[in-house]
Amino acid sequence: MRPPPPLAPAAWQSPAWARCLRRYLVQLPGRLRPSAPLCGRASEPSGRLSAMRGLLCSPLPVLLFLLQPWETLSQFAGPRCRTGPLDLVFVIDSSRSVRPFEFETMRQFLVGLLRGLDVGPNATRVGVIQYSSQVQSVFPLGAFSRREDMERAIRALVPLAQGTMTGLAIQYAMNVAFSVAEGARPPEARVPRVAVIVTDGRPQDRVAEVAAQARARGIEIYAVGVQRADVGSLRAMASPPLDEHVFLVESFNLIQEFGQQFRGRLCGKDLCAEGGHGCQHQCVSTPGTFRCACNPGYQLAEDNKSCLAIDHCGFGNHSCQHECVSTFGGPRCHCREGHDLLPDGRSCQARDLCNGVDHGCEFQCVSEGLSYRCLCPEGQQLQADGKSCNHGCREGHVDLVLLVDGSKSVRPQNFELVKRFVNQIVDFLDVSPEGTRVGLVQFSSRVRTEFPLGRYGTAAEVKQAVLAVEYMERGTMTGLALRHMVEHSFSEAQGARPRALNVPRVGLVFTDGRSQDDISVWARRAKEEGIVMYAVGVGKAVEEELRQIASEPAELHVSYSPDFGTMTHLLENLRGSICPEEGIGAGTELRSLCECESLVEFQGRTLGALEKLTQSLAQLTARLEDLENQLATQE
Repeated sequence: MRPPPPLAPAAWQSPAWARCLRRYLVQLPGRLRPSAPLCGRASEPSGRLSAMRGLLCSPLPVLLFLLQPWETLSQFAGPRCRTGPLDLVFVIDSSRSVRPFEFETMRQFLVGLLRGLDVGPNATRVGVIQYSSQVQSVFPLGAFSRREDMERAIRALVPLAQGTMTGLAIQYAMNVAFSVAEGARPPEARVPRVAVIVTDGRPQDRVAEVAAQARARGIEIYAVGVQRADVGSLRAMASPPLDEHVFLVESFNLIQEFGQQFRGRLCGKDLCAEGGHGCQHQCVSTPGTFRCACNPGYQLAEDNKSCLAIDHCGFGNHSCQHECVSTFGGPRCHCREGHDLLPDGRSCQARDLCNGVDHGCEFQCVSEGLSYRCLCPEGQQLQADGKSCNHGCREGHVDLVLLVDGSKSVRPQNFELVKRFVNQIVDFLDVSPEGTRVGLVQFSSRVRTEFPLGRYGTAAEVKQAVLAVEYMERGTMTGLALRHMVEHSFSEAQGARPRALNVPRVGLVFTDGRSQDDISVWARRAKEEGIVMYAVGVGKAVEEELRQIASEPAELHVSYSPDFGTMTHLLENLRGSICPEEGIGAGTELRSLCECESLVEFQGRTLGALEKLTQSLAQLTARLEDLENQLATQE
């Protein structure tokens, strides 16, 4: 047996020399005497044995033995890693800064890592590319299905020994190495794609943007830096979280540390977290694979991914009066709309919305399944709000002109309240061409007819026109407004009916302050023309002027409110005064309240009002009894 050849500079890094040394060591013990120690003074073998003893007893062979390539000592222990389908591409830096013995260590690192993977067409496919100033494909993903063929290609790898264009290599991996043409599985197969970049220096091109594009295409990037590698570049390339995808080792001899960690990560990869598992509810990760599971109340379908609800109601023992709904915990009874579930959890009872909500009906609430409606007494109509009852004029004919103060003292927000007040007056009138006709005049320093008596034939049209009136501002010429009313507003040209028809003419003046002109002449003239005048004052309105404007008796024709927000309390008084059946009627005259006919009429109205109050009280009592019964049932 010949001893290993003499050592040349750096020859101890040669794999051939290391294999020779190992063979020699294996055969040596049989040639030595059993009692002769190798490294001692007790026996001195001569010739080759003496030379070999010197070789073995020196520190160099021990160091060589410990640092021999991974081909024999650095194999990953344990069974092969079964990760499920995986496309894995190694991107190796072979620039001139990587010295030959370092490149040899990296070569053996790849071989050792391959031996720990479950390589195959349906398992892990492996591709290798190397780069410097250019990119070279060592072998693509689809080239080899046997580990031995991959190892052979890696052993034949010759470094490029030029620059460090890492960005170019990532671009190649993204566009070429992970393409279907190169052997990568198509995106719809949802096979994870992993790139491992090993480099020892700073890139000479940009890597952040192209690495972001690669990650956006679903490539998971591990960045391994050795010795002089730039940490910032590694972090720019790697996938998040960075503490799991960035590795920095002090030398190529320690790169196996990354190999062990990478293999542990790969074998422990949570395939559920990778996505694409297709589980409808839950994905349960197991070593190398996964399974789907369902939430409580569901069972796995035949495709082992979808979940079907367990139909507890289908067993037929739910006893629900209306509907049965299957839930996680079992069957649950539901009632149809408009019904409530009783405490037994099965029976249903019709819901009385009138007792359960603040319906706001003025007279009577009627529950109708999913909703309710309000009713009014006979002879009264429901208002547009669906709750109030029209107590208005349903008989007789009236021509009504409203004079509204639009001076600057009213202010815009109060003028809007005035318009609302006017519309509330309209609500209790029977507006029609044959019934009550309404006209509106606004005054300040001048007078403007907003709409005459004959323009609108319905209450809705009148109210819409009132809301459209624009505030005039300026002064308060009440006398001028009264003159306009007498001379124009009650003319037949403006829509007033002829005097021969004996239709009552009513004027209502609304003001908030003292007039800036004389009102006495035209206030008296209006009454002489047979116009029944009403005066409504707010705030700083002058009582003396209000009485001058109003007809006699003043107590029945003058109304006052201290502010605009409390005007609504005047409506009932005005309704009773303006409505023909309760005050001035067509073809009738004001009668003394002391006449017998008036007393009888008053008595009849009073009895009717008392009867309505009695009916309302009875309905309220019935509602209270229903509420008491419901409370008792719940207790």
